[in-house]
Amino acid sequence: MTFISWNIDSINAALTSTSDRALLSQAVLKKLGSYNADVIAIQETKLPAEGPSEKHLELLAGYFPGYKIEWLSSVPPAKKGYAGTMILYKEGLAASREVTRLDAPDTMDDEGRLLSLDFGAFYFVNVYTPNSGDGLKRLAERQQWDALYADYLASLDAKKPVIACGDFNVAHKEIDLANPASNHFSAGFTDEEREGFTKLLARGFTDSFRHLHGDVKDIYSWWGQRIKTSKINNSGWRIDYFLVSDRIKDRIKKSEMIDSGPRQDHTPILLEIDIG
Repeated sequence: MTFISWNIDSINAALTSTSDRALLSQAVLKKLGSYNADVIAIQETKLPAEGPSEKHLELLAGYFPGYKIEWLSSVPPAKKGYAGTMILYKEGLAASREVTRLDAPDTMDDEGRLLSLDFGAFYFVNVYTPNSGDGLKRLAERQQWDALYADYLASLDAKKPVIACGDFNVAHKEIDLANPASNHFSAGFTDEEREGFTKLLARGFTDSFRHLHGDVKDIYSWWGQRIKTSKINNSGWRIDYFLVSDRIKDRIKKSEMIDSGPRQDHTPILLEIDIG
């Protein structure tokens, strides 16, 4: 089966805007459609509480015909149009939605960050991990999230294999970002966040990209938009992952980035694995 994950940074902007950035996003969507993936996970949808409009669904169907859609948006008391996740899967697949609240701190459980489906032979989990924020103001809450999320994945893994993907908002090791020395106190590369990811893997999960590619360097999934040359100079971070239960890691066939051209921010990632 083929899986794709992408932090889109607003479905509405990507689908309906005519800005230069939206046109780049639409080119990525068109490219993703060509992969004919079985399952597509999207993060940071930024949709209203009621979810995608009929227009959004119509436009998505244009890129991905023949897919069912599950979504989870930010709801009060969380901020409107914030975070959010979505999963598209082929109509021929049978899946049931899992209830996914972690009892996380602050409004994290209400931000639409965690969406899971049971495909019978495995669980599929789409996550948009909270960012620790400017000044690391949300780091303590983020650490609680990481521990609760690890517990949650382990509880699923006790029943059947898990494929978990998304924007984890952490570069695990120094080789996972271009400039580690200057970022040890930056959100996404603190010792606390990296330790949280290490502990997650230790619960029985494999980073599919590292499993196949070892310690290859200079391959990233995100380039900051604030610095216009970040992608040109490949000054990036690898913060998007496909994790799998350790017992199915040898079924992984591909784990790689999908080239998003000149569009900065996140690039999609792809997993091919014999499962289901």
